[in-house]
Amino acid sequence: MDRFFDRLGDVIKNFLDDEDDKVFGRGSARPAGGDPDLDAAYEELDDFLKGGKTARPEPGRAGSEKPRPQGAAKNGGIPEALRADFQELSLPFGAGAADCKAAYKKLLKIHHPDRHAGHEGNMKKATAKAARINASYRRIEAWRETGRIEQ
Repeated sequence: MDRFFDRLGDVIKNFLDDEDDKVFGRGSARPAGGDPDLDAAYEELDDFLKGGKTARPEPGRAGSEKPRPQGAAKNGGIPEALRADFQELSLPFGAGAADCKAAYKKLLKIHHPDRHAGHEGNMKKATAKAARINASYRRIEAWRETGRIEQ
């Protein structure tokens, strides 16, 4: 897989090197602009395409990680209190946001009360399960956004 990305990078690099002078009149992938964040992003892209390493985002800049609470340093910064919420979504502890969203949607389709409307007992179970799924997903997402755990 790494060879694929290396080759893709070479193709992009060659394309940009050939097209830069024609399109931008200089040897950079960066168009003329006055936005310092955009200029910094294009510099990072140029460094990457030239084989350099990308820098980590500076704190406070766009794309940087949100600060996490002090007590959440273990397990990749995720509080232990969210372990049950990840289990409710049938995910490993600390799964990414995209995995959480996909699992949430999948489980909610399976356990949505409307799917079990023909049987009252199953509908009550599905309603309770859907409520737990919603609450778990809401707590995980709230923590990702604010760094605090909602009850």
